[in-house]
Amino acid sequence: MARSRKLRLATFNVNGIGARLPHLLGWLAREQPDVVALQELKATDEAFPAAALAEAGYGSAWLGQRSWNGVALLGRGVVPEVQREVLPGDPKDTHSRYLEAIVHGIRVAGIYLPNGNPQPGPRFDYKLAWMRRLNRHAKSLLKGEEPVAIMGDFNVIPTDEDVYGPAAWRRDALIQPEPRELYAKLLAQGWTDALRKVAGDARIYTFWDYFRQHAERDRGLRIDHILLDPRLAKGLKSAGVDRWVRLQPRASDHAPTWVEVAPPGRR
Repeated sequence: MARSRKLRLATFNVNGIGARLPHLLGWLAREQPDVVALQELKATDEAFPAAALAEAGYGSAWLGQRSWNGVALLGRGVVPEVQREVLPGDPKDTHSRYLEAIVHGIRVAGIYLPNGNPQPGPRFDYKLAWMRRLNRHAKSLLKGEEPVAIMGDFNVIPTDEDVYGPAAWRRDALIQPEPRELYAKLLAQGWTDALRKVAGDARIYTFWDYFRQHAERDRGLRIDHILLDPRLAKGLKSAGVDRWVRLQPRASDHAPTWVEVAPPGRR
């Protein structure tokens, strides 16, 4: 069950839950986060390993999709109470990228924001439209009864301090001015970028590609974010990245990112 003095919230792009299930279970057993947002399941609903996660002590809610996308929320000792399975604003959007639930008293929005490459083009346009929808919905979440965390793979490098060698990424959708501006506008609503808040000016990454031993050399990007509303931000205790998961053989190219907060109270 949840810790009495603090709750650990985490996000992890597993890059295929079937292939990475041993990594996920090993991380859950070692770190014991209370609330987890997963992205890029790359599995159908039927293939989601709910039984294995339940045996590990975690209740699950999930939205699968064949071959790509897919998001899930996990609760240590509890089953997430699903509130929303679609990001509002586009009834034609069938991608499994958004899942919202109440877990341990926190309203958690788990997201897998579109990559947007190649840009310019329709994929980049979809990314920007999705971010505008997220910003509108996030503003409404701030008015709710429960404290809120938005967690996931945002596919946005907020600043040049969040990437090793920014010049090499100048043409990539993750670093373009438009998504950076939309991310900044999201924070301006009152959200706290928890990892950056704790890390200060230090360089810290959550993703390392598979080329040239970038993970081993710590040449990465910070694109997995945990945003806290003012109620949770007030109780922010610590934050970090479990890079040891990324350094395992055949690991995801992301590492789990986490924060610890004081147990929340409702309004």
